[in-house]
Amino acid sequence: MDYIQGTSRDPMILFPEAVDDYIGEENPVRFIDAFVVSLDLRDLGFRSAVLKDTGRPPYNPEDLLKLYLYGYMNSIRSSRRLEKEATKNVEVMWLLGKLVPDFKTIADFRKDNTEALRQICREFTIICREEGLFGGELIAIDGSKFKAVNGKMRNFSREKLKKYLERIDNNIDEYLKQLDEEDAKECHVPKPTSEELKEKIERWKERKKLYKSYQKKLEDEDLSQVSLTDLESRSMPTGGVGTEIAYNVQTAVDAKHHMIVAHDVVNEVTDQNQLAKMALEAKKTLKVKGLKVVVDQGYYDGGEVKKCEDRGIMVYASKPETSANKKLGLFSKEAFVYDKKKDIYICLAKESLTYRFDTVERNRHIKYYIMRLVLVRNAP
Repeated sequence: MDYIQGTSRDPMILFPEAVDDYIGEENPVRFIDAFVVSLDLRDLGFRSAVLKDTGRPPYNPEDLLKLYLYGYMNSIRSSRRLEKEATKNVEVMWLLGKLVPDFKTIADFRKDNTEALRQICREFTIICREEGLFGGELIAIDGSKFKAVNGKMRNFSREKLKKYLERIDNNIDEYLKQLDEEDAKECHVPKPTSEELKEKIERWKERKKLYKSYQKKLEDEDLSQVSLTDLESRSMPTGGVGTEIAYNVQTAVDAKHHMIVAHDVVNEVTDQNQLAKMALEAKKTLKVKGLKVVVDQGYYDGGEVKKCEDRGIMVYASKPETSANKKLGLFSKEAFVYDKKKDIYICLAKESLTYRFDTVERNRHIKYYIMRLVLVRNAP
């Protein structure tokens, strides 16, 4: 018995005469090629889709788009890795005609054609709809947090800046006190000299000036946070594992084949204001009169649900528990059953709570229902 042996490297191997022979009829790269060729890149707004009369010839945006889509389908996001694939991957060689664009060209293509690439996503969903790949009856919407290229130390909120400025003021006060205690030089314990203290005070003042500029930016532009590297990113809670500087990616998925109907990238920390926008975008893409939408309780908002229902979209969402009554040992609203015809609530003891009055508290319209209390004296 012996090990399974490979082929010797010495004998000559005759490869097929055409690269096309390596790519089967069912290979997905054939779909990428046909899909890109069918598009009008000029109408979609791709740069270099119209050639100039002078200058160095650019890469055809068709070829770069094919490479981009290939990377997307095969989870290859790095422009350097895509460049390497073009030198060794037979599928990419077939797709690009053996072109090898450098990583900078690939990165610039993605950066310079952001909106055009969004249009490509819409074109693809239209093809899927025409081919009957969407059920068009039920969709699910959810958000995912995608980490941004921005460290936590380069993200500032109003509260964080307030704490930093208070700390700077305390440090400056402390150094000023040390300056006033020049007689401490007589002590044997080494302490900073007056020149060193002045330098530290100047550094803190410069940092204070910088933080003040961030504070002004928050106020002038009415922002909740400011990030210095990835400007649109925000600090967000990420699935119970703390916070990250990230983006909130919204996705609407059709129930038939679990294909994405609509997507969007936002920097809002929660999903609460995203329901109507995503549901209406999905309805528009699917071109249906009515639609059912399933979301988790993070999307629940009365105004958002009403916007959907007004446009023929039925929303299925669990209502979050927002009442503080349970912590106080009281019953919350969910323990009572509402009778719409009689406009009353039924409690657990089957007693009725009738409407008494309404008011406005914290910009919310509130109706009060009260149960008539009957005192019974227990005679001896």
